[in-house]
Parts: sequence; structure tokens; C-alpha cells
Amino acid sequence: MQEKGSISIHTENIFPVIKKFLYSDNEIFLRELVSNAVDASQKIKRLSSLGQYNAEVGDLIVDVKFDEAAKTITISDNGIGMTAEEIKKYINQIAFSGATEFMEKFKEANDANEIIGRFGLGFYSAFMVADQVEIDSLSYQDGATAAHWTCDGSTSYEISAGQRTTRGTDIILHINDESTEFLQQARLQEILDKYAKFLPVPIRFGTKTSSVEDGEDEEGKPKYKSITVDNIINNTNPAWTKAPSELKDEDYLAFYRELYPYSTDEPLFWIHLNVDYPFNLTGILYFPKIKNELEVQRNKIKLYSRQVFITDEVKDIVPEFLMLLHGVIDSPDIPLNVSRSFLQADGNVKKINSYITKKVADKLQEIFKTDRKGFEEKWEDIGLFIKYGMLSDEKFAEKANDFCLVKNTDNEKYTIKEYFEKVKDIQADKDGNIVYLYSSDVAQQDGFIASAKAKGYEVLVLDGPLDTHFASYLEQKGGEKVQLKRVDSDIIDKLIQKDEKIELVLTEEESKKASELFTQAINRTDMNVQVEALHADDLPVSVTLDEFMRRMKDMAKTGGGMGFYGNLPDNYKVSINGNHPLVKRILESSEDEGQVLAKQAFDLALLSRGLLTGADLTSFVKRSVALI
Repeated sequence: MQEKGSISIHTENIFPVIKKFLYSDNEIFLRELVSNAVDASQKIKRLSSLGQYNAEVGDLIVDVKFDEAAKTITISDNGIGMTAEEIKKYINQIAFSGATEFMEKFKEANDANEIIGRFGLGFYSAFMVADQVEIDSLSYQDGATAAHWTCDGSTSYEISAGQRTTRGTDIILHINDESTEFLQQARLQEILDKYAKFLPVPIRFGTKTSSVEDGEDEEGKPKYKSITVDNIINNTNPAWTKAPSELKDEDYLAFYRELYPYSTDEPLFWIHLNVDYPFNLTGILYFPKIKNELEVQRNKIKLYSRQVFITDEVKDIVPEFLMLLHGVIDSPDIPLNVSRSFLQADGNVKKINSYITKKVADKLQEIFKTDRKGFEEKWEDIGLFIKYGMLSDEKFAEKANDFCLVKNTDNEKYTIKEYFEKVKDIQADKDGNIVYLYSSDVAQQDGFIASAKAKGYEVLVLDGPLDTHFASYLEQKGGEKVQLKRVDSDIIDKLIQKDEKIELVLTEEESKKASELFTQAINRTDMNVQVEALHADDLPVSVTLDEFMRRMKDMAKTGGGMGFYGNLPDNYKVSINGNHPLVKRILESSEDEGQVLAKQAFDLALLSRGLLTGADLTSFVKRSVALI
């Protein structure tokens, strides 16, 4: 049997186009060919189970071999095999059924996967790295003869009698000069580890040395010897393919370590996904200990299609905030050769996105209800993730309002509703607004916190990277009457104004003099001095930054789209307590002494805010020594 022919293609040669457009992603040739071999293996198993193949199936295995000297890579399977007619049908015709359309549209493609996925060119990805490809195959069918196909990257091919004597297929790639990197053991192992780690049929890549027990030494301790074993690179039955009832906690943890061998932290908990309607989806999502660096955590979810790795760029399948999770999603409804444009448009992908969001919210709610104490203990690790979800996904936020926690400076935790009930009476101002006080830095704002607690007020801790935005969320969801104010954004009596009126002991002339004296002593354009009627035991001088302006600037820093505010200089308010004995003493002092004392009181206020640095701090220390 010998036949020469031309592949059915009515435009220019397609192979240079494949090479040109897929070159940046050329390692996927191995994924495509190994996946094809696995499919062929599974098909023979299926035919046997249906009684359509009565011979011995044997141990199914896919072999990947390379010969650096001969410049070949061979992918072999003992699966279903092909006849000469099937090779012509599947390789020459079907694979090229979309070729004409492809040639017209390839310029619109955004990436390699989109080209392959749309036009069924998986097998032909081999020509990205090979200048000749051979197929040697023997079909499972009774009386079949082996067939050999060869093509040099043109539209011409040859079919002749093959050499194979057992059922299955060999694909032999003659690697081109630009692709010799793929003739290295380490490079092939890397690609197989990436794409084939969980394929359902064993993938053998040569051999490796293993250590086994070999009796005992003179002290009765076990001895070991080295033996050569098959290098099976994949786990054919990973945890996500099993029913949750089959798995214990240690199985989930072991699988996590298999996915992330270099991770030092164990996950907090996990969700096992398993749905078959209205789409097929399995997987395990792990909640890691989330650090405060949002970007570091991303791209830890791996997307599979029937256990073949596709990508860890899952942005369109998984909601943005769930990108912080780790784990695996597997859906046969997502094509192997997936593209970004496909993901953004596909209806199944949108359903999967909504389903995963719901499952995560349900799991968190379940943990909160059944083990609130344990949930609170994990809050430091999952709070950032939950807040991120609430800020970015309305449906998640609806459920999360029931289990999202806020924490006060005594480390007591409340749900948003519980906290409202706790402070709504005592922290209501004279206009009926409920004021939530919060701290972004407990150590630095300690003096302000102490003043608030002395009044019996609660102070929340909002010191995370998203908490500027979360403060606005709490305000928005709390209704018109809820306001959030940072505890150091004004003196406490101004933050929560009651009906109580405090009289200023200074005369109008004394107030004006105090204002002028402090303004002159401070001598800074970013400090606006105001004399206030406060309690005599409040601090003599306080330095605060307006809540609105500071929040806008913080949002600008964290990407809130408020660049204008981010460019504005800080503008502080200096509150002079006109009822404090020190202010009276300064007014009664000589001009020089008054200036020194005013500057000292101001510097003390700066020091309490952590705003006194450099030369100003050195001056303050020298002045303090002189005053002592």
C-alpha cells in the first residue's frame, strides 16, 4: 500500500501561518499530542466496556520519548489506533475542514489558543516545532493493517504500510533547528508537569531512580537500595475527580501540597465543587491565609478540561475577588483550546462564574453559623478576601453582610448589623447621625482612641489595604444616618457632636491673640490654626486631617480613580484648646517664652501623630532638654 496525495486546502500553504502565529506558545504541541493519545486510550477502554472490543485492553499508557541525536520526539499510545482511511479522514480532511475560513480570518486572532481552538488544528501544532511529522498506527479493528503517514509541512503527504505490530499510534516529530530546546530532558519534563500532571491515563517519560528498603543493617535499622522505575509524571485520579464522601481532611491537604509543593502555609478550609447541571463542573477551591498583598496571591487557580491543564489565567471564569483563592476547576464545557475572547462571550462561563460565587458565599455562611468562634479566629486571614468580594460583587455582598465581621480596638468582633445595634444610641450625634469611629493605625492614633474610649465610644480597626474603600461601603450600606470618621480626623467632641455646649473661657481678644501666636510659632502654610471651646482636661493642641480629604487621598493611592485628590497637599487643622490652662499660661508669658511654649505644645501634638521627623524632631528634643 502506497499513496501520495494533497491535503484538501484551496489557499496558500497553512503551515507557515501556524508557525508564525503560534510560535510564542509553541510548547503546547506536546499538550495537544499527549491529550490526543489519552483520548485514544480512553476510547478503547470505552469500546471494551460497551462490548464492542473483546480482546484484552491491557494496561493503558502513553509514552513520551526523545532522541537528541536523531532530533526526534515520539508520543506513543496503545489506544484505539487508526486505519489508513481514518488517517486520511481525520488528519487530512477533518483537521482542515475550517482551513479556508482560517486563512481568511487568522489576522483577527488574538492568541495561539484562539487559532487552534477555532479551527481544530491541535494535531498540526506539531508543525510549530517539526519540519516533518510521521504517524505509525494500527487500528483495534479485526484484520486491520498498520498505516504510515508522513508530511513535511507542505500540503503534500504520503501514506504507506506501517511498521506497528500492536494496537495504538506513534507520532514521530522530526524537530526543526529552531526548536532544539525541546530535545532536552528537563524542558520536556517541565512541559509535561505543567500540562499533563493530572491526565487520566499514565504518562511515562523514561525512567527515574527510586530508593526502596533493602533489609536491615547491623544495628537493626532499615537499609535502602536504588532501583530504576518508570517515570510516571501524572496522578491519574486527583482529588477533585472523587466524590467528597471518599475524601478526608488529610486527602484534601495532601492534594493541596501536590498542587503547591513550595507553599509553607496550609489552607484554612476548602470547597469541593461538583455540579452536572446546567453545566458540568468539578474542582476544589482552597482558602489560603491571605496576606495583605493582593497582587501576590493571584493566578493560583488552575483551569482544566477533562484533567488536561488549560491555563492559570482564570479571570473570566472566576470572579475577580475569587482570584485570591487557590485550587482547581475542571469543566468539559470549556474547550481545551480556550481563548480570552471565548471566555468573555460564552454563556456557560458566565453561569460557572455565578455558581462559584454562590458556593463560596454559602460555604462561608455555613462555617460562620456552625462554628462562629473558629470563623472569628480565621478572620485575620480571610477578612481581606471577604471585603474584596463585597466591594466588587453585589450578589456576594448580599450574603456576606450576614458574616462579614468588623473588629474594635479591644479585638471584639461583630457582624455589621450587630455593630450598628451596639453603637446606634451612644454614638448618635445631635442631628441623629450614627458615627462609626475607626482607626487605621492603632499604635499611632492611641491618644485619639483613648479620648474616644473615655467617652464610652467604640473604635473600629480598619487598617487593611482595602479599608479606605470598605469604610465608604459601610457608610453607603448603613443608610443616610451612618457616617464613618477616622478617630484622628478631629477632636472627639467634634467627631460626635452632642447638644452639650462648652463655653470658651477666653475673651474674643485673647482668642485672636492665641490664634496669631500659634500661627506665628508654627509658621507652616499646611497648618490651619483654630481656637476651640473644649473640655479643660482635653489636650491643649491637637493636629487633625479632614476626614473627607484624607479619605479621597487614600482612595487615590489604592487605585480609587481619584487622582486629583491624590495630588493635593495635606491640609491639617490645628485645634487650640482655649480652655486648657497651658493656653492661658502661654498668653500670660513673655512674647519669646510664649513662642517657645506654643511651638513645644504643637510639636507634642505632631509627635503623638507620628508626624514629627528629621530636623524638626531634633529641634524638639533640644528644646525639651532646655525646658527641663
